[in-house]
Amino acid sequence: MADPLIIKICGIKTPALLEATIEAGADMVGFMHFERSPRHVDLEVLQQLISIARGRIETCVVLVNPDNSTVVEVAALSPDWLQLHGPETPHRVEAIRDEAGIAILKAVSIGSADDVAGVAQFESVADRLLLDAKAPKGADRSGGNGITFDWTLLKALDPALGFMLSGGLTPETVGDAIRQVRPMGVDVSSGVETAPGVKSAELIRSFTARAREAHG
Repeated sequence: MADPLIIKICGIKTPALLEATIEAGADMVGFMHFERSPRHVDLEVLQQLISIARGRIETCVVLVNPDNSTVVEVAALSPDWLQLHGPETPHRVEAIRDEAGIAILKAVSIGSADDVAGVAQFESVADRLLLDAKAPKGADRSGGNGITFDWTLLKALDPALGFMLSGGLTPETVGDAIRQVRPMGVDVSSGVETAPGVKSAELIRSFTARAREAHG
């Protein structure tokens, strides 16, 4: 038996869509705390969403190159995970994990073989890795840009390295991604939206169902 697939729906902003994510059977929900993102939620909303989710689905707060005060403020809300989605160095990732005392999901942007070669340096400082498409040149944020990357690059990784896959996944493409890449989990944000930051309960259900079906 293969290990169960981890499905993460990221960029949830409202209690109604959080409920839809839980009902769809996802394993993790991601909340963006990054003001430049159309999916940003402030600390007050974050606290509300984490408390609704607690004990029902794993919560993950996404931060981009956060300063220490942001780490402390978010850690005080006791999410299950902190996702670091910026240019954090391995040393910084380790420092944040020590400071927060919360499991770290480190996103690594992939656009080339060099990027793949850099993945291993985060293995010992993060609790889980998320491989995402590199943002286009000039983009004002990493992640949530709705683009995929060349999955064949990942063949160079150590087969024993478990990781989650992100980057432009949709209900239509997630099955192929799972069959080709065999990740431990998949993560979606813009692929279940009808407009930037506007999630669809129907697309969340469809994505989750198709991912489970492909994982078999």
